[in-house]
Amino acid sequence: MPATVHHTKGIVLRAVKYGETSLIVSAYTEIFGIQSYILNGVRAATKRSGAKASYFQPSAILDMIVYHNDLKTIQRVKEFKWAYLYQHILFDVIKNSVALFMIELLQKTLKQPEPNPELFYFLEDAFIHLDSADAAIVANYPLFFASHLTSFFGFRLTDNYDDEHNVLDLYEGSFVRERPLHPNILEEPLSAIISQFLKVQHPRELVEIKISQDKRRALIAAYHSFYNYHVTDFGTMKTISIIQEVLG
Repeated sequence: MPATVHHTKGIVLRAVKYGETSLIVSAYTEIFGIQSYILNGVRAATKRSGAKASYFQPSAILDMIVYHNDLKTIQRVKEFKWAYLYQHILFDVIKNSVALFMIELLQKTLKQPEPNPELFYFLEDAFIHLDSADAAIVANYPLFFASHLTSFFGFRLTDNYDDEHNVLDLYEGSFVRERPLHPNILEEPLSAIISQFLKVQHPRELVEIKISQDKRRALIAAYHSFYNYHVTDFGTMKTISIIQEVLG
């Protein structure tokens, strides 16, 4: 079965050195979902090749012409260029740390190669808005992203919070009247804050959510538990300690 040529955008998730001059790149693509690509010669000891390798940093949004064969697990890239050129994410320590948190969360949740264009557009939009966000928005960005990413999977959080349903059951992913028997819950005021994040429709609204460092850390830990329970082999996120340090 011969490979066919396609035009797709892709968000780089991981790049691993292969041989002396090549990379194996994992990307979430607009039309194929998660895919692996081999790029030969992009790490060669020339100025031009070194510049090519810089395109494949995690979170980069690329415009690609690719060869695709359903029978192969590693595809090839014919051409690539920036689909969006970041102004801050790749150079700003705080924004880069948040972007890497988002990438690690994706790496742990994207298990199948099936395409999901709506998810791709959500991710593209999320990274672009992070790039231009001010500090007050960036501080809340990991919680915003973790809140809304679940809507693309089968374990989404339901925002049925009210005065009576104010205990968040992290197993069920919904707010309940009474504490369940298991300990994986969030109570007031943390449960109310989760409801606020679930109501956010645009990142600019994040500036209105004022929370302390301790509450932010507790909420990130709660999301980690939530994903760990619902995603097989989720494990431990290495970037959590980093964002807790840089966000304060």
